[in-house]
Amino acid sequence: MGDTDLTIREMCDRFDVTPRTLRFYEDKELLSPRREGQKRLYSRRDRARLKLILRGKRFGFSLEEVRQLLDLYDRGDGQETQLRRTYDLALERLADMERRRAELNEAIAELKEDLAWGEAKLAEFARARAAE
Repeated sequence: MGDTDLTIREMCDRFDVTPRTLRFYEDKELLSPRREGQKRLYSRRDRARLKLILRGKRFGFSLEEVRQLLDLYDRGDGQETQLRRTYDLALERLADMERRRAELNEAIAELKEDLAWGEAKLAEFARARAAE
């Protein structure tokens, strides 16, 4: 992505977000663009943070969890603490997603059974009407 700062419009275009989304993350102190008058300029660090925010959101992390993970970046241990915590949270999230997928698969199978029953019942009604 290079080291050039991006304007709010460029950030929106690059990450497919709205200006309101960026301002929301700024209000939550997850992003901190440099200001030049009215213009916001997002650094390479802001871009990396936004990428992590969006990925965390996609995986179902809360904003508070994302904040905690981002705050671990500057601990001075080569991001080992951040990676360990991210890994642990990701394992928890994966287990939760797999559990929800199993529940969804079960619901889908049950719905298919109900639809098959309904289809058979409707066919019975149609045959009974045709026989009259």
